[in-house]
Amino acid sequence: MSDTMITTLDNPYNPITQFNEWYAFDTSKGYNTCSYIARLAITSNELSEADEAIAIGDAMKRILSMNLTGNYLEVDEDYVPRIELDTK
Repeated sequence: MSDTMITTLDNPYNPITQFNEWYAFDTSKGYNTCSYIARLAITSNELSEADEAIAIGDAMKRILSMNLTGNYLEVDEDYVPRIELDTK
């Protein structure tokens, strides 16, 4: 697993420590961040696990550098989202 991941500003979950909840929120909003990473990552069954991780990291860097929606940021496992779900 990567030391960092990308998320959107409005996602109230940490993608590293709360992946299932993060993923459900991400897909419900139509971001499909994992699919976005997969489309940009140049991978192959012939790559080593380390090379695959580098390719995924490069894809995340590309998303962050383009940041077409202005909504993506890089986080680590200590990240605490600034937004909370409205439970009312």
